[in-house]
Amino acid sequence: MSEQESPLESFKRSTAATVRAMAEREDLTVTYGAAEVAGATGARVRLPLPPRDLDPAEAAQVRGAADAAALRLRYHDAQIHNRRAPSGEVARAIFDGVEQARVEALGVRRMVGVGANLTAMLEERYRREGLDRVMDRSEATLPEAMRLLVREALTGEPPPPAAKAMVDAWRSIMEGQVARDLVELDAAIQDQDSYSKLTRRLIQDLDLDLGEMEQETDSQEAESEGEEDAEGDSESDSDGGEGQVAGSEGSLETGEPESSEQDGETSGTEEGDGEMMPGSGDEDPDKPGRPGTLQRNASDKDDPNVYRAFTLQCDEVCNADDLCDPDELTRLRALLDQQLAHLQSVTSKLANRLQRRLMAKQTRAWEFDLEEGMLDPARLSRVVTNPTYPLSYKIEKEMNFRDTVVSLLIDNSGSMRGRPITVAAMSADLLARTLERCGVKVEILGFTTRAWKGGQSRERWIAAGKPPNPGRLNDLRHIVYKPADAPWRRARRNLGLMLREGILKENIDGEALAWAHGRLIARSEQRRILMVISDGAPVDDSTLSVNPGNYLERHLREVIADIERNSPVELVAIGIGHDVTRYYRRAVTIVDAEQLGGTMLEKLAELFDEDAKVVGGGKKRGRAA
Repeated sequence: MSEQESPLESFKRSTAATVRAMAEREDLTVTYGAAEVAGATGARVRLPLPPRDLDPAEAAQVRGAADAAALRLRYHDAQIHNRRAPSGEVARAIFDGVEQARVEALGVRRMVGVGANLTAMLEERYRREGLDRVMDRSEATLPEAMRLLVREALTGEPPPPAAKAMVDAWRSIMEGQVARDLVELDAAIQDQDSYSKLTRRLIQDLDLDLGEMEQETDSQEAESEGEEDAEGDSESDSDGGEGQVAGSEGSLETGEPESSEQDGETSGTEEGDGEMMPGSGDEDPDKPGRPGTLQRNASDKDDPNVYRAFTLQCDEVCNADDLCDPDELTRLRALLDQQLAHLQSVTSKLANRLQRRLMAKQTRAWEFDLEEGMLDPARLSRVVTNPTYPLSYKIEKEMNFRDTVVSLLIDNSGSMRGRPITVAAMSADLLARTLERCGVKVEILGFTTRAWKGGQSRERWIAAGKPPNPGRLNDLRHIVYKPADAPWRRARRNLGLMLREGILKENIDGEALAWAHGRLIARSEQRRILMVISDGAPVDDSTLSVNPGNYLERHLREVIADIERNSPVELVAIGIGHDVTRYYRRAVTIVDAEQLGGTMLEKLAELFDEDAKVVGGGKKRGRAA
């Protein structure tokens, strides 16, 4: 070790070396990102960024995430897994969790210390997700309970304390045939293919649906996604092309530039942590890029009234599935589906009504007062009263329905926690499905920050001597839940991320609105609609503590005014318990989050009705379905 090397750098270097040794992969690049995430893709492993004052408990958590990623790379075959995986949501979540239990058990049997590291990592994860407060059974907790019960059967390790009550609630199912299945899993632990077959039988013995009707389609999609990832990641190899995930940690994070040439020893430096891959969302709306800010003249840099960011190097735009592993996304989506059940009865009627109206506008229009065609019965009365009038005919013809894309920008701030964000996720899900059936593309975006009360941006400002008028002092996190060109079926699971503990932090609305608008401007559709859903004014304590009190709000007003005056994008906002009409020209405020789904559909219906009047024009009139 170099004399100049700090204890933290030494820890990161030794952990990276351990990952390569355990995975038996010398080609691995180990990087360190946001503290709550870990995972592996191809030849790149991402680990949580250890804090500067590393205590033994935190060190064990990082080592646990590293061990989980390394063991999955060493013992997991993605092709076998995808071929045997069921397509039912709960069944797939259990299948993934039981497989992760297998690879971890293989490591625990060979290396005693691995078990303690994994337990520390799982304990921290379950407490972060709130599972320590779960005392009863639910379909959403079954996958995690089964994973820990299988882990206990394979290794003898008891569940982490945070999950003990949840596991005990499910322990009674481990009887009869299910208990015999566990014995057979233990015997087949070295053979993933046999183990996968036995896991499927275990799921059936739990009286769960494997979803075989969609199995072939899902397998083809998985292979297709693997090919796309392999083409898009220059570091992908034959066993990691589709993106392997360390499911035990529970999430992924693109917390460093993909173009970086750092290796495991140098990739975790302070300057590099948290940076995203270069590129702009405006250049390619479906690829993550760095959020943009309004360009200002250099002479304005000392003006406290001019909006700026102290640094852009700590901001990130990421896809939802980069922030959470597939196992947890499936669990969160199951929670969302449970909530969706009672709301769907009301909003589905509105969604069907919107669909009928849109389909009618796309396919039905009439041209009247023609000399030939179909006899117009509405004009017959005048012929009867005055025979000198000629007969009137009409023709049904296809209407010029403009190619349209709708972008939903959802506030992911802490004040949305609970019912508001759940309803927002459900409403976005319903709207995406409805508009997709009508041939309208939908993009779903979210905005928050990476930290509370300032992150690395604030640390850099302090290190620079706290210069005056620093501008925005927090790290942006902009999330792409569903790109406009992705089908709803492929992106539906991502919406569950909004329910994840720790995602919702602070909200800097102005830059988020500029980012979403830039993505829409880059689209080729004739009509572009941006709908903003928010429950309050922009708030970021670290920024407002060193800038004027209206700093963020004034910038939001500037961005809105610029879009409404100069942009072809149609902007509409919905405020949840917050009067957004004082910001947006076209806006509505609702008191209860339960009204959100219906309000979103009604506002879109109004926009499409306005468009029909403009496009139809003259003698063309849309006919209701």
